[in-house]
Amino acid sequence: MSQPEAGTGRKGLFSRDDYLAPPHIPTGQPPRDVLNTIWRKNEVFLDIGSYSIGSAVMVLWPCLMLCLLLIYSTRNNLPEFSNFMLVGGVIIVGIPTLIVLYGLSQPVPPPVRFNRQRREVCVPQKDGSYWIVPWEQVTAAATAVSSIGQHGKTTQGMLVVGFINPDPNAREADRHFTLGFSCGGGTTAMCLWECMRSYMEIGPEAVPKCNFEGERTGRSLLGWFFSLITDAGRSFAKGDFKSAFKDIFFTVFLGAPVGFYLQERKLVPPPDLTDPVIVEWSKPLPPEQWARRSPELERAIAEHETELDAKRATA
Repeated sequence: MSQPEAGTGRKGLFSRDDYLAPPHIPTGQPPRDVLNTIWRKNEVFLDIGSYSIGSAVMVLWPCLMLCLLLIYSTRNNLPEFSNFMLVGGVIIVGIPTLIVLYGLSQPVPPPVRFNRQRREVCVPQKDGSYWIVPWEQVTAAATAVSSIGQHGKTTQGMLVVGFINPDPNAREADRHFTLGFSCGGGTTAMCLWECMRSYMEIGPEAVPKCNFEGERTGRSLLGWFFSLITDAGRSFAKGDFKSAFKDIFFTVFLGAPVGFYLQERKLVPPPDLTDPVIVEWSKPLPPEQWARRSPELERAIAEHETELDAKRATA
């Protein structure tokens, strides 16, 4: 899983790859948890999960709304087309919905745990085993692919974080593990990567708060709907029409109440790592026993921060 150094990139006709690590130098972007990947955060470790219910809902819900709109608006004038859309909608929306429902019936995969005091990462596997990977061996890249169609140019991208199996005798199929986050490439992926990098290199204060750790609100699906509509009404009353439109758009067109409700049902509280070895590994260490940056990373970070300061000064 070797790749070019961080700070470099590769650009094709319809694709772009930005290499973020190693070495684990700053990207110049602020840490932002755009997909609610932070499941647990404290002074010792950061849990990152790739189980995103909201993404699935935001993909399926607009398709459902469009199908219902076409079926309803054409039921009198174009009954054949309306029936066609009904059958097509069942196939286009129904099958993915069944897949999502099946996923909701399964246990949530455990998170990847970043231990900043040991400067190591615990990577759980499907068979219940785990890898302990040195932090400075973790790779990260932002990738984006564009396509051109009748409606113009569209771009899809993701952040890919890679881990190498520390067992030198592992099978070829078991030597690498990757986490993929469908957050878009470029700047957005860099912001998400900065959540992990900033936690390990700066500290928990540099990372956004965890959205999943805590007690359930106990809201029903209808309760989430009225909560978001109420927020929109408050924004409208204050004259903040942009926020009001955003709340209504996410509520009606992207199915935010469904996403929030399912998110709370599955991820509050988030799954934990319960293996006794990992529980012991996750305990705090005396400051004098904390692992330190390698001299190579220390030098790379210092040089890159100098370059970033120079760019800010001339901007």
